[in-house]
Amino acid sequence: MKLSMPRFDQAPVLVVGDVMLDRYWHGGTSRISPEAPVPVVKVEQIEDRPGGAANVALNIAALGAPASLVGVTGDDEAADSLTNSLRGAGVRALFQRIAHQPTIVKLRVMSRHQQLLRIDFEEPFATDALALSDQVDALLEGIKVLVLSDYGKGALKNHQVLIQAAKARGIPVLADPKGKDFSVYRGASLITPNLSEFETIVGGCVDEHDLVSKGASLMADLDLGALLVTRGEHGMTLLRPGHPAMHLPARAREVFDVTGAGDTVISTLAAAIAAGEELPHAVALANLAASIVVGKLGTASISAPELRRAIQREEGSERGVLSLEQLLLAIDDARAHNERIVFTNGCFDILHAGHVTYLEQARAQGDRLIVAINDDASVSRLKGPGRPINSVDRRMAVLAGLGAVDWVISFSEGTPENLLAQVKPDVLVKGGDYSVDQVVGADIVNAYGGKVKVLGLVENSSTTAIVEKIRQTNDAAQ
Repeated sequence: MKLSMPRFDQAPVLVVGDVMLDRYWHGGTSRISPEAPVPVVKVEQIEDRPGGAANVALNIAALGAPASLVGVTGDDEAADSLTNSLRGAGVRALFQRIAHQPTIVKLRVMSRHQQLLRIDFEEPFATDALALSDQVDALLEGIKVLVLSDYGKGALKNHQVLIQAAKARGIPVLADPKGKDFSVYRGASLITPNLSEFETIVGGCVDEHDLVSKGASLMADLDLGALLVTRGEHGMTLLRPGHPAMHLPARAREVFDVTGAGDTVISTLAAAIAAGEELPHAVALANLAASIVVGKLGTASISAPELRRAIQREEGSERGVLSLEQLLLAIDDARAHNERIVFTNGCFDILHAGHVTYLEQARAQGDRLIVAINDDASVSRLKGPGRPINSVDRRMAVLAGLGAVDWVISFSEGTPENLLAQVKPDVLVKGGDYSVDQVVGADIVNAYGGKVKVLGLVENSSTTAIVEKIRQTNDAAQ
């Protein structure tokens, strides 16, 4: 299955559910308490992160999709912290605040990246279900997917009202279910229980065949459009009426913390479906996103650059020959990972040892090397009749095969100045015996604070000399 990055910027999603604040106290431990056999933590940092349905909305926004969130909180400092964090991330947060009840807070005491203790502050909310459904109904216009993020904390008491309101508008409904009664999700487009939640409803599954059979019965009983069972280290299984089961293996290379992994799955699914992806592709993207987030500490989100890079690795397109649009996206991803971009250009007609050494030296100036090459017409203008010896496609293919080269692109103008103005590399590298200010494009790079560096060429290595030697050999043979 070929994956691609969806247009998340055109995928508005509404999340409704149980919001909570994940609070972390970080500190060192160097002694045991004299009062009890427990470690003493000297708190050095306090960190607040949106949790529950708020984390789902945050994940959707991090992918670049417009995200709105409806939920219930107390009227307190924790609700203020949630609102500020979400709005700062671009989430439209609309909370029903209930006085004299605390916002749900999960406090984790951390030391050296290990959780020592979790303390929960919560009471069941006396939610005004009618007010919440009225608020959601007013927000459905223009929404492409509705997500019900259910943690069983009391915000969702009107599942069917919300599901039917969305279905009446042709809006898919995705639900992350909780509890022992899945009938409240009847008619949903997709539900995403983990294996434990699924088996609580249907009973234990002895093997995949049993899982598929019980899943099919559950879909029929509840009139579900699809069922996705997340299975931890065994990956996930997508079931759809009338389709064969789709089993996806877990992709995580290292599992550091599974907190919030389910939120990542449903948020990526929702954003991808809202962007127009077919369900199997959306599930594959969600599986890939989950493999990234479990490598992070605590409740975390995955950004668009992280997902795009994972897709590029998956498709083997992280390096190689790119179009301008692909190159600019790759550069954005690289910069999101604090990588320095190096740029060089030339004809590279017949690749020789001098070129290889020069490109290795250029790559050493940063983290990613772009090689821009003149197309055939511009080489002919620069070098004269008979050049290039090799076509632009062949020259790019050879350069893309070098370990030092990340991305290759061609240009048709006599100079790469237009390309430089768009790429804005951190370092412009050129080989030769001239000064820095003589390098074509140096003024463009200097204008935005980039650097220009001239590298010496390898002696006795010249394409022109090689071409002339071949011609002399041919003349002598005749």
